[in-house]
Amino acid sequence: MEVTDVDVIPVEMNVDSLEDGGIAPYQGKFSSVERVERVLIRLCTETGIEGWGEIRPSPSVESTMGLLRNDVIPQVIGRSVWEIESFVSGFHYEYLDLNSYIAGVEMAMWDALGKHLDAPLHRLLGGKASDHVPVASTLGILSPERSRTYASMALDQGYDVLKLKAGRDWQTDVERVVAMHEEVDGNLEFRLDPNQGWTFEDAVRVGARLEDAGIYLQYLEQPVRIDTFGTYKRLRNRLSTPIGINEDAYFPRNLSHLLGEDAIDVAVVDLVPAGGILALKSQAAVAAEHGISVAHHDGFDLGIKKAAVLHAVASTTAINLAVDTVYPAWEDYLLENPLTVSEGTMAVPDGPGLGVSVDEGKLEQYRIG
Repeated sequence: MEVTDVDVIPVEMNVDSLEDGGIAPYQGKFSSVERVERVLIRLCTETGIEGWGEIRPSPSVESTMGLLRNDVIPQVIGRSVWEIESFVSGFHYEYLDLNSYIAGVEMAMWDALGKHLDAPLHRLLGGKASDHVPVASTLGILSPERSRTYASMALDQGYDVLKLKAGRDWQTDVERVVAMHEEVDGNLEFRLDPNQGWTFEDAVRVGARLEDAGIYLQYLEQPVRIDTFGTYKRLRNRLSTPIGINEDAYFPRNLSHLLGEDAIDVAVVDLVPAGGILALKSQAAVAAEHGISVAHHDGFDLGIKKAAVLHAVASTTAINLAVDTVYPAWEDYLLENPLTVSEGTMAVPDGPGLGVSVDEGKLEQYRIG
């Protein structure tokens, strides 16, 4: 079954506001998110079967679409949808990393292959180890008092873990975590993510202050900038708090180096910058061999990518921590039957391929460009 055509479709979706039960504006160290652009990939085959992929445009929608159309998509036209390994390994550019773009097409190939075989993606990946994937709720930077309210709500909704953005002021970051911990009587675990926004000294002070207050984060995520390998080893030696990386995990050699240096406790991976589902499973296997835990990142994933994440995580036992999710916070959804969160988990779709269907009316409503 050959691939005959691939279309790229840019969309823009709004994140629901805090006043309406959402999380916007979702403030981090460097940004404040209220709406998100994404590029969807629709792959068509000679038999009429379609497969879908989804990626985050980088650095822009226009450049992403250009790279897909000119450099990535021509390499999949005429291939059979099951030639996934040869497709993803067939690129070599000395000065450019195409992993994110390749991942979107690979996702669409998996979706089409599953539909062709009338099998859910997780079955093609080795089978799901669980029907449901635990997920972590997420929250941007708010005042300590507003954060208290959100923590109580997350606990009432059945979440066990809450991921918090941080990095603008380390002392206020500590106050927020303490306030939320007190609000829920210690019944939530927290992940703190400053997006590379602290100095080594600030990261030490945050971890030490929280430890002195009897609060041990599930992990401290990418507290300092990427490529500072010695910093992570020193930080791990100074604190009892587990140290995690996210952006560093987007570069396979960085992850391997940090594992070899015994410098981290957690890798927060993402199948799109990893280069696809095959690459993600390889990363998770390497991390497991080094005895560290693995979580999966959420880059404001719409339903297509989130479905792919659920299949990949459910079939990869090395990914042993709850998956980040902002999915309940979208103002609207592109799927005919949106995914749901119940008691802090998301069900793994069981339909063919990704197990989700795109609502063509919503697709046209949110299409841009």
